[in-house]
Amino acid sequence: MFDPSRRTALSLLAAAPWLGAAARGDGLKLAQAARTQVGVTLDYDPSYRAIGYPRGDVLRSTGVCADVLVRAARDAWNVDLQERIHADMTRAFSAYPAKRAWGQKSADANIDHRRVLNLETYLNRQGARLRESQDARSGDGFSAPLPGDVLTWRLFGNGRPHIGVVVQGPDKVRVVHNIGAGAREEALWIFKLHKPAGHYRWRV
Repeated sequence: MFDPSRRTALSLLAAAPWLGAAARGDGLKLAQAARTQVGVTLDYDPSYRAIGYPRGDVLRSTGVCADVLVRAARDAWNVDLQERIHADMTRAFSAYPAKRAWGQKSADANIDHRRVLNLETYLNRQGARLRESQDARSGDGFSAPLPGDVLTWRLFGNGRPHIGVVVQGPDKVRVVHNIGAGAREEALWIFKLHKPAGHYRWRV
């Protein structure tokens, strides 16, 4: 007698490689979108700016490290982190560090998505953090990052949060980030002295 559950199991097994390939493809799209910012974003400006909503942005010639991920997600996936984080913070403001870190009393769509601590919180709430990220001992010690992964650090010397998008890996890992001189692609080993904070594999 045929067992219907067997058909379901076989279907899932057959679909698994395709799902894996789709997830990898999403990561490659995010990585490519991050790479296109190199040579376009030439400056770093952390100033508070009033911007539109949704899909608001400062000029692409400037920005902060968080803008690398925000712009890449829009370009690669048509996903607006400004809108998603604002909606999530409006629903669950206390889950975010905004009051403790910046004295906010409510969500602010002009700036919330441009802050690394908020991006980390959102990605955590999406279940995107990899468990093994807790084992990293140095800023280049993340376990086998793949294109499209998101890495965060606390910078050596000042503890400032920083974020970047992996564009090559798991071998000879390279990251696009903006640490002060515009969007740049650099080898992961240059982050060795910084404190690893999070490794995220976010797919939509």
